[in-house]
Amino acid sequence: MNNQVDQSLNTLQILAAQLRSMWEGLVSLLPNLVIAIFLIISTWIVARFATKIADRLTARTAMRPSLRELVDTLVRIAIWTVGLLIALTILLPDLTPGSLIAGLGVGTVAIGFAFQDIFENFLAGILIMVREKMRIGDYISCEGIEGKVEQILLRETHIRKLSNELTIVPNSILFKNPVEILTDLDRRRHEVVVGVSYDTDLEEARDVIRTAVESSGTTDDRKPVDIFACEFNSSSIDFKLRWWSGSAQRDMHESRDLVIRAVKRALDDANIEIPFPYVTHTFKEAIPVAAQAE
Repeated sequence: MNNQVDQSLNTLQILAAQLRSMWEGLVSLLPNLVIAIFLIISTWIVARFATKIADRLTARTAMRPSLRELVDTLVRIAIWTVGLLIALTILLPDLTPGSLIAGLGVGTVAIGFAFQDIFENFLAGILIMVREKMRIGDYISCEGIEGKVEQILLRETHIRKLSNELTIVPNSILFKNPVEILTDLDRRRHEVVVGVSYDTDLEEARDVIRTAVESSGTTDDRKPVDIFACEFNSSSIDFKLRWWSGSAQRDMHESRDLVIRAVKRALDDANIEIPFPYVTHTFKEAIPVAAQAE
């Protein structure tokens, strides 16, 4: 019985000694803790003012809004990283800046492998924001995705399709694959193919088509209208019509509509036939084999 009481007393003494040691350590750490808290508060104030200064500086440039937000975020992260490292070294004197940096390096590598796709999209988003091409409002086409760029974020880009669905595209896809920016300039070239019958005077047909295209009211007068005879088709000789008009998708559809209707009306007025495709081929197939031999 006495041995058990002695063991209990020894245990209580050891526990009391440990609690006393912890309390003394906490009391001795209080000055460093106060300094660390003060440093964290100072870091918050500095980060806030530095972000405002960076925002004012970038507002004077031609940076896109998403890139300005990225600069503000990077400034804030940099200041908080430095402030927290200094606070940790003050709070834990045995923790040196070198060991902290080494630990951060190992941790960064491990996180990088674990979140490779996320960081890939993040870096692609930064590079997309830095380059001047592909602005918000552009119509683009990439990997079967076509639509209007609504928003460029750090990890993804929002593209509104022509049928009004929203497509969220990872930035790595837009960075690693060819992207057609249809509205990079306010004018682009459009083209259609029209065929005339073989008994048509091609010079007359070309003049009629050129007049129709130029008078359609949709072509850019500063750019030439090209009319090229391009192919001997099965039932027609085809002309390729090329002209310049607006680069937006609706402009393209409206321009093609006006040109096609104007060309059809002009050819009808000039009594120039637009053959139905493959009519000759269809007619030959309908003739019996014996008749063809005769």
